[in-house]
Amino acid sequence: MQRHGFLGGSAALRIRVTGSVLLVAHLAFVAWYALRPLDVPWVLPPNLEPFAGIRADLALGGRPAARSIGGSLVLLAPLGVLLPVAGGRLHVSPLASLLRTTAAAALLSVGIELLQTGVPGQVVDIDSVLLNTVGVALAHLAVVPAGRSRLRRWYRQGGREGLLQEEPAQGRTPTIPRVGIAP
Repeated sequence: MQRHGFLGGSAALRIRVTGSVLLVAHLAFVAWYALRPLDVPWVLPPNLEPFAGIRADLALGGRPAARSIGGSLVLLAPLGVLLPVAGGRLHVSPLASLLRTTAAAALLSVGIELLQTGVPGQVVDIDSVLLNTVGVALAHLAVVPAGRSRLRRWYRQGGREGLLQEEPAQGRTPTIPRVGIAP
């Protein structure tokens, strides 16, 4: 059964549950990675000027810039796919899905940056929020619309029975011939 654009059936439920479990696992990793104390000899001041850290990284050039910028882009990027999978909506506006996912990622990134203010060795960086959000949006755009389109096509071409009926049929039900009432 399909209501309000949600996938129905046990296979769809397994997809949503798997997406939710992977989402929780990824968020636990992000919390560990971003909120663990660092033992550093000095701490840089917070970066509250947009693009200042990105410009500084690009000035370094080469591998350090790619590692810093790429790391921020990739950190929350899986949320671009995992949030829609955990939501389980099949029929939804691509723009609404992108905006909802990007907004959730931006709020999560801001929350992480705010929590970092109390962690030794971690510094607040507005560029991390921007790059995390862009990474989520890029991952969403690269995977989700094509995945939904493929699922909708599969669902229309008979995959619906596969979603709704998981177990093979066990044969005909035996029938008992009718017996009349005794005198």
